[in-house]
Amino acid sequence: MKIPQTQVVTYNVALLLVNQASEKGWDISYLPGKQQLLIENELGWLAKLFLPWTMTWLPNEKFQVQEDVHYCLTLVRAGQAAVGYFHQGKLLDHKVFRGYLVRQKQGMSQFKYLKTKGKSRAGSRIRLEETQVFFKEINERLQVYAKQYPLNHWGLGCAKTMWPLLFDGEVKPPFSSKSLELIELPYPFVKASFEELQELEYRLTQFHLLLSPVGKSLFQLNHSLDPEEDESW
Repeated sequence: MKIPQTQVVTYNVALLLVNQASEKGWDISYLPGKQQLLIENELGWLAKLFLPWTMTWLPNEKFQVQEDVHYCLTLVRAGQAAVGYFHQGKLLDHKVFRGYLVRQKQGMSQFKYLKTKGKSRAGSRIRLEETQVFFKEINERLQVYAKQYPLNHWGLGCAKTMWPLLFDGEVKPPFSSKSLELIELPYPFVKASFEELQELEYRLTQFHLLLSPVGKSLFQLNHSLDPEEDESW
């Protein structure tokens, strides 16, 4: 599990990247909503560097480790979700939610089906009720974390088609879709499982680098990438 088309690089390689960009006078922008550095010049974007969630970016001091960082991750699929609280990059608490949201024959969630067909039978009503309970329980858990811990970031992996269910339900999450603390997770996942939360515990402490075709020709990194092979989820 890693950000598509990116390469895992070390701290030293990340530092070399920004030093070269600074020496060339290229623009370096920090995008907190993506936990990402964007490096650009007159030709366009050259590099996108995703930072570990335990670090932040200060133009004068480069990368700085956050001494006391708290964040929560929410992974949602139709029928299953996993929520986890992390402190200093370590997963300390989690809960998995399951619900009867998916139509067996069509293989799509009841919410998506009603948007296209608009039908309402007994089974459909049950799935709609399950859907409402499913997202209510997720948000109740998020509210518990918000009250107990000083959360710096909220990471969300959820299809945009399901955002109305998450943000507009009876119980709302402790953040809005426009919150500065909200980061949409760029990591692919398939199950919204505890195992994937555990994998993210590791991935979110790494640097992930994406170079444009032009960037590949301009940066002199001379690095060997992380030799590990990602598991296929």
